[in-house]
Amino acid sequence: MSVSAARAWIAQDPDPATRAELEALIARSDAGDAAATADLASRFSGRLEFGTAGLRGELGAGPMRMNRVLVGQAAAGLAAYLLAREPNPSVVLGYDGRHNSAVFAKDSAAILAGAGVEAILLPRPLPTPVLAFAVRELGASAGVMVTASHNPARDNGYKVYLGGGDRGTQIVPPADGEIAAEIERAARVAFGDRPTSTRIRIADESVVDAYVERTAAIAAEPEPLRFVYTPLHGVGLETAQRVFGEAGFPAPLVVAAQAAPDPDFPTVAFPNPEEPGAMDLAFALALAEDADLVLANDPDADRVAVGVPDRSAPGGWRRLSGNEVGLLLGWRAARTHEEGTLACSLVSSPGLGVIARHYGLGFAETLTGFKWISRAPHLAFGYEEALGYLVDPEKVRDKDGISAAVAVLSLFSELRDAGETLESHLDHFALEFGAFASGQISIRVADLAEIPRTMAALRATPPTEIGGFAVEGVDDFLDGVPGFPVNDILRYRLAGGGRVIVRPSGTEPKLKCYLDASSSEGSATERRQAAEAAVAALETGMRTLLG
Repeated sequence: MSVSAARAWIAQDPDPATRAELEALIARSDAGDAAATADLASRFSGRLEFGTAGLRGELGAGPMRMNRVLVGQAAAGLAAYLLAREPNPSVVLGYDGRHNSAVFAKDSAAILAGAGVEAILLPRPLPTPVLAFAVRELGASAGVMVTASHNPARDNGYKVYLGGGDRGTQIVPPADGEIAAEIERAARVAFGDRPTSTRIRIADESVVDAYVERTAAIAAEPEPLRFVYTPLHGVGLETAQRVFGEAGFPAPLVVAAQAAPDPDFPTVAFPNPEEPGAMDLAFALALAEDADLVLANDPDADRVAVGVPDRSAPGGWRRLSGNEVGLLLGWRAARTHEEGTLACSLVSSPGLGVIARHYGLGFAETLTGFKWISRAPHLAFGYEEALGYLVDPEKVRDKDGISAAVAVLSLFSELRDAGETLESHLDHFALEFGAFASGQISIRVADLAEIPRTMAALRATPPTEIGGFAVEGVDDFLDGVPGFPVNDILRYRLAGGGRVIVRPSGTEPKLKCYLDASSSEGSATERRQAAEAAVAALETGMRTLLG
């Protein structure tokens, strides 16, 4: 069956590289190569699911891979969905520097235009936040960003935003299911039989200028900070440098080996600043240049990592966790907003809720992903622990690593102006709100079936204690939890106020465990030590539980 399906796929595939890929697999399979037969079967065992994250997967031929045929079907399905909603829809499309990103974006624009949708293509590879901004700035019905963000080099993806009443946010149910149904119908038409058009509008540079101007405007009075910046081989450098300059900050010290877009990400194992080693070159440059801090965007610049000097850390530098940065920026937002809502994903630190209550602000806890965080009512600030921050909701309704970098530079400028250090600021936080510690266990699997088996085992035999802390309650989001849609998440509420959350990753073959604890007794140092000790015990307990 998979061989006949592969031959049918070849007949409509416009890409000579993926045609050759399938032809070689068929030849090997016909010759009795069991590995080739298994590979074909995996590629034609279904199709990449279009969900709230759009599409994301490994590049290659077949419906279970990212390729021109599959992306063409997605574009045709999106066109049908939009035309059923309004008479004259428009879509703005952006793309990063990954393999085939430009091709996928241009194919999509031609198919959308051929279906009668106004297609607007950003002028060159640009960060995801610029596309999210352009949806609102241009009044588009929808936006498409071709990117796999921080995934490995072999991957690509297709993110969809909705304009109008959705205000440029990523899709959520029921829109994802409705678009997926249209994609299924569109898949019945061969790639070459679908009408296309060259009537594609190239967006004017003014949309990029407007993003730069608006992002620079959120900066505080700059101090002469000395900082290192890396785009991790992605598309962030040009836009980020423009923003930093317009905001009045000094030019950053750029990691030269990672400055230019390179879809192979040659200096890192994974192009994700959370991964061990990803920021090593930036830390080495910071050490050599006696920098104050390090800023690292991921390849599509929707996330930012922050590094700071730390004499106790290997190499003299350490990366602040996503929760540490999120709480610092959330505290800063709370001090400057008299009303509004602070929001974070449910796997992010409980500390943001403590800050919100202290300042009399609203607080919203959502499912993971900015598609949910960005929809919190009256949003003033939002973050997720995976280095995503939304500091200017009226500009972009998605995480934005460049505006977040400006907020971090502004915070460090304010501290310097006040004669305060990051260490003293963190002490102040711990004494004001308590110390919060977080940890994470990520288990990467080769067999995706391992993840549901593990979740089923946890449900069948719930733990009574984790790391010496009694389990006082379990929230199974498959059974329904008030305020949340049904989801494959387990949350364990522990004695002493700690918690553990277990869920499958939405974008990678991983099972993730999130560990949180806090302490409000003793000095700032004692509070941090107690919270960190509790998280260490939770990690040991979960690793034992998961085997």
